[in-house]
Amino acid sequence: MLWLLLLFCGLTLAQDDSSPAETSSCSPACELMKEFGAIKEKVNALETRLSDAETRLDDSEKKTRELENREHYQVIFTTATGGGGARIGPFETATPLIYRTVITNIGNGYNETTGVFTAPVAGVYYFSFSYHAGGAHGTRLALLKNSETIVMSGDQKSTADKTDNGGNTAFLLLQPGDRVFVRLAENTQVWGSDYHTTFSGCLVTQM
Repeated sequence: MLWLLLLFCGLTLAQDDSSPAETSSCSPACELMKEFGAIKEKVNALETRLSDAETRLDDSEKKTRELENREHYQVIFTTATGGGGARIGPFETATPLIYRTVITNIGNGYNETTGVFTAPVAGVYYFSFSYHAGGAHGTRLALLKNSETIVMSGDQKSTADKTDNGGNTAFLLLQPGDRVFVRLAENTQVWGSDYHTTFSGCLVTQM
């Protein structure tokens, strides 16, 4: 249809060449072609705007899905050394405590073989540890992020006061792969228990 209009317009202009007074005006076919061209430009502009809107909508839906996934991601664990009251330590060197009794491990961030929690996602995490100690050897525990000591807790050796409990807590900003664990200092000890000597953590806010 378009090429027929162009042909007709061209023939009309060719016929009008012999009349100088009419060369400045356009035939109805030419006016129609102009209108058609203007409409086509508007349609193209609308198609471009529609494509941009669809792209923005896709991006918005993708971000919404990512936020929903973040909201549903959970990391919660609680563990205990176990041992039924047997002494753990003293050791000649500082040693990570291994909590072999896993009570909760949502998200599988805690490794019961190594005693280390590894952050699966970036965010703010909360950690706590507690212990039961006392006797001929003191106790000194530290919560570490990778190789950095964050908080500590301890108890002095005593022959008169044989049963003490202690612990500490911390909020940590972690990146995926960061490792958090509890370390028993050299020449100190704790009492293994499913109820007293524990290590817990959870994801508070994903970043």
